[in-house]
Amino acid sequence: MLVLLPPSKTMAAPARGRRLGLSTLAYPARLTEPRRRLIDALDPALTRTPAVPAAELYTGVLYGALGLADLPWDGVLIASALWGVLRPGDRVPAYRLDMGAKLPGLPGLAAHWRAPLAAALPDRGLVLDLRSGSYAAAWSPRRAERLVVRGFSEAPDGTRRVITHMVKRVRGEVARIVLAAGGAERAGEVAEILTAAGLRVELFPGFCDVIESSA
Repeated sequence: MLVLLPPSKTMAAPARGRRLGLSTLAYPARLTEPRRRLIDALDPALTRTPAVPAAELYTGVLYGALGLADLPWDGVLIASALWGVLRPGDRVPAYRLDMGAKLPGLPGLAAHWRAPLAAALPDRGLVLDLRSGSYAAAWSPRRAERLVVRGFSEAPDGTRRVITHMVKRVRGEVARIVLAAGGAERAGEVAEILTAAGLRVELFPGFCDVIESSA
């Protein structure tokens, strides 16, 4: 199973750490050059800024619910507008770059990453996709089974609304539960794991919906 996490706009600000080593990051053969082009366009000083593991760098709502430091990391990748994807242990500096940003002399960032990520990422088995749509535009599997997690609140009268403000928390909880259980090989197993953990879920082709009561 491949678990794809989004990045977080909220990051730690490391005062100390080794400098960035591009050749040490995930999939260097395919992704080093596109990473280098973005650093040159955004801020070359990033190569001299303290770098820490991605699992420690990202500190937003999803990562607070996830608790990545205490989970197995096998098969976990973090999407990033600047780095393409990172393993949780990859050391990078804090940065500011969203997938919707425009940099001089470069195409849109999703287009910038599309070919390199397609060449680098495994496209098989189950992909538990917890990214937002802008990051999914950079890479989505063609052959693997992709399962997107959505969150809904349900009122006492049965009406449902998308949990727009807390979907990151829901996705963090889902990732934590699935990773702590040792992963899954198919979408049905994900639903079974989440149900056993006490979540109310509904499975559709390509989607796993988490339902919370708004009462």
